[in-house]
Amino acid sequence: MAELTWSINFLPFLCHTDLVLHNVVALALPGVGAFELGVFCEVFGVDRSDHGIPRFDFAVVSPNAEPVRSSAGFSISPDHGLDRGYKADLVCVPASEGDSDLSPAVVDLLRSTVERGGRVMSACTGAFTLAAAGLLDGRQCTTHWMAADDLASEYPLARVQCDVLYVDDDPIFTSAGTAASIDSCLHLVRKELGASVANGIARRMVVPPHREGGQAQYIDVPVPETECETLQPLLGWLLENLDEDHTVDELATRTHLSSRTFARRFRSETGTTPHLWLTQQRLLSAERLLEQTDEPIERVATLSGFSSSSLLRHHFVRRRGTTPQLYRRAFRQSA
Repeated sequence: MAELTWSINFLPFLCHTDLVLHNVVALALPGVGAFELGVFCEVFGVDRSDHGIPRFDFAVVSPNAEPVRSSAGFSISPDHGLDRGYKADLVCVPASEGDSDLSPAVVDLLRSTVERGGRVMSACTGAFTLAAAGLLDGRQCTTHWMAADDLASEYPLARVQCDVLYVDDDPIFTSAGTAASIDSCLHLVRKELGASVANGIARRMVVPPHREGGQAQYIDVPVPETECETLQPLLGWLLENLDEDHTVDELATRTHLSSRTFARRFRSETGTTPHLWLTQQRLLSAERLLEQTDEPIERVATLSGFSSSSLLRHHFVRRRGTTPQLYRRAFRQSA
C-alpha cells in the first residue's frame, strides 16, 4: 500500500484562527445506530472542563424533535428539532436505517451547513445519508467495509476508499464502522484544538489518542492470544526510544523473527508498516513538544526522532499541511 497521506487534509491549520469547533449537534434519524450516536455524545457531549478541556455546546436533534427508534430497539427523545442544527459548527450523522426517504429538511440542513462554512461528519453507514444529500459527489470518503461496495455502486460520483479508518476531505469527514468513528472525532478535535485536548478526551474515554486515517479497517490479529505472540512490548519500547534510528532488520532481530515475518506481523497488528508507524509516532511526539514546551524546533526534531529541523518540517508539511512553527503558534499551551 502506498503512503496514505491523501486521507488527511490539515491545510486549514494555516488559517487556524478562522476555524471553529464549539457548537455540535448529532442527527438522530429512524433506525439510528446506538453505538455511533453514543460516540458523538461521548466525545462532544461530556463536560470535561474540570480537566481543562473545552466544553462543547452539544445537542441531539431529530426532525421536529420527534422521538426516534434506534437500531437497538429503544427510542430516543431529542430535545431539539433540526433548527438547532443551523447554528452548529459541526453536524454529526450516525448510521441509520437508510437513505432512500431522506427528507428535504434533512438535506437542507446538511447542505446549508457546508455552504455556510460548517462541517459534517458521518459514522459508519451515515455516509449514505451524506451521499443522498449530494455531499460526497467528487469527494473521497469511506464507510464500513461491508457497505463500501454498495456506497460506490449507489453513488458513483463518490470516491469511496474501502480500506481506511476515516477520511478527512474537509469540510466533510467520513469514518468506517463502530470504533473508527472515535478515531475520526479525535482526529478533528486534534486538528482544531490540538494534541493536548484530543489526548485529554482520549484519556478520559480510555481509548488510544490517535490512529492514522489511512490505517486498514481490518487488522488480522486485533487481540493476540498470548503475550508472546504480540508486538506490544516492542511498540512500547519504540515509543520510549523514538529518538534512535531503527531498521526493520534490527527490530526483527529484537523480536527473534525474520525480517519478512516481522514486517508481516507488524502490519497484521498495527495495520501499517514500521516506517509509517514510526513516522506517525514521531509526529505525535513533536506535536506534544511543540504544544507543551519552549524547546527550539531543532531540539524538538532531535527529541522526537527526526535527524534535523528540516526533516521535521518536511514531514509536518507533508502529513499535517502546516509547519512546526505555525502549529506551535496555533496550539501553544503553558507547560
